[in-house]
Amino acid sequence: MSEPDASFVRFSEVQKSYDGETLVVKNLNLDIARGEFVTMLGPSGSGKTTCLMMLAGFETATHGEIYLDGQGINNVAPHKRNIGMVFQNYALFPHMTVAENLAFPLEVRKQPKSEIDERVSKALDMVRLTGFGNRRPAQLSGGQQQRVALARALVFEPKLVLLDEPLGALDKNLREEMQYELKHIHEELGLTMVFVTHDQSEALTMSDRIAVFDDGVIQQIDSPDVLYEEPKNAFVAYFIGENNRFTGVVKELSDTECSIEIDGTDGTVVKGIPINVNGVGSKTTLSLRPERVYINPREGVTPNVLDAKVLELIYLGDHIRTRVSVAGNDEFIVKIPNSHEHSRLARGDTVKVGWASEDCRALDA
Repeated sequence: MSEPDASFVRFSEVQKSYDGETLVVKNLNLDIARGEFVTMLGPSGSGKTTCLMMLAGFETATHGEIYLDGQGINNVAPHKRNIGMVFQNYALFPHMTVAENLAFPLEVRKQPKSEIDERVSKALDMVRLTGFGNRRPAQLSGGQQQRVALARALVFEPKLVLLDEPLGALDKNLREEMQYELKHIHEELGLTMVFVTHDQSEALTMSDRIAVFDDGVIQQIDSPDVLYEEPKNAFVAYFIGENNRFTGVVKELSDTECSIEIDGTDGTVVKGIPINVNGVGSKTTLSLRPERVYINPREGVTPNVLDAKVLELIYLGDHIRTRVSVAGNDEFIVKIPNSHEHSRLARGDTVKVGWASEDCRALDA
């Protein structure tokens, strides 16, 4: 079954239920272009892994159709989809050498011995493991095993590579190194990759686009910069990166600006931009990134200026993470550059905090 003008990967009205009643994926419509790196990001139980498993063929869609390169694949067996898969636990054969692990998917496809040797050598070189072919997985570090798993997913030149939280078992430094390596391999080979993670920084680092899942629904899909700078609802704002949050009531509203009276204050009003509000008198949530807040801004620089008290200062090298109490919120964070000017701040100081209206987004309550 084919569909004309289909994108390289397409989910069309896809639903998934395990018990016949509760939908873990709800009417999913998603198009992925050839050569794109798309990350499915979300908390546990949001439906992201189920979508990946349906694409791989390990789960069946309850409703709707999944297409790969214009062909419907709902009834195609996993091993016939020509998809490479990388798992968190690597899933390497312990009794085989690295070279034998890489040769296995080629042998299953009955490739000639000369071609197998050539492809294995090329794949090892691609992941910087030339000379490791005779070792067994137990003789490798976690990062090296992860590279072997990636090479095995690439060695048979699949149409599509799926990665299910593949870096979750690595330590922080190695995980970051592998993020860049995956990104570079993707760029060099022009592969289509679909990556599942719950780690926001991983998603921001590697992706062309990120689909943020919650409760079986894509809340927003955009490039990393748009997703971070322009979240469309409160869930996306607070799931992607760190955010300061106020709730309040809309007092004034135009197409480009709104005034919000912050809950729990004696009429404190701040200005922001209306993204997803229901009109004057409605409740809303304000989203403000910590790095967009100024300590003791010069007069007239920012329209929103409030009194605050410094509660905590944490030195993080390039910046100081400053927690202040402002407008009844004791968890308000300001990320300030590490400079001589700010090194004089101390716990208990009374300061002003300010921010631009365009950096404060009024979202759904």
